[in-house]
Amino acid sequence: MPASQIKPGLRGESQTVVTRQDLASAYGNTGVDVMSSMTLMTLLEKAAIAALAGHLGPGEMTVGARMEMDHLAPTPEGFTVTAQAELQEVAGRKLVFSLTASDGLDTVAQATHVRYVVEAGRFFQGVADKQSRR
Repeated sequence: MPASQIKPGLRGESQTVVTRQDLASAYGNTGVDVMSSMTLMTLLEKAAIAALAGHLGPGEMTVGARMEMDHLAPTPEGFTVTAQAELQEVAGRKLVFSLTASDGLDTVAQATHVRYVVEAGRFFQGVADKQSRR
C-alpha cells in the first residue's frame, strides 16, 4: 500500500521487560535504577513503527523526526512495559502518532511522535553521499 493510502486509526504495540541495561543508572544517572527515558522513547517509537507494518508501498520506509514525551512514573527492573501507538494525522508524507506506555500499574508515558514516509533508495543514497564527504 503506498503512503498516499495510509489513514488515521492504525495501531501498533511494542513490549519489553525492563532489564539492567535499560535503567537510567546504566546511562550514568548513578543510583537511579528505573527505566531510562531514552529506553522508554525507543519502545514508544517501536510501537509507531509496528502500526505501519504492511502499510507502506514498495521501496518506502519511515524515519522519526520528532518525539515529545512526558515520562510520568518510574518503572523498576523486571516490570513489563507495553507501548501503544495510534496514528492520529496524515499530512502528505508526515505521520503524527499518539503514544502511551504502561507498566501494568501506572501509565508511565504519554507522547506525540512525528515520522515521515521516505523513499528508501533515495534516503540511503543520501546517507552514502554524506559518508563520502567525511
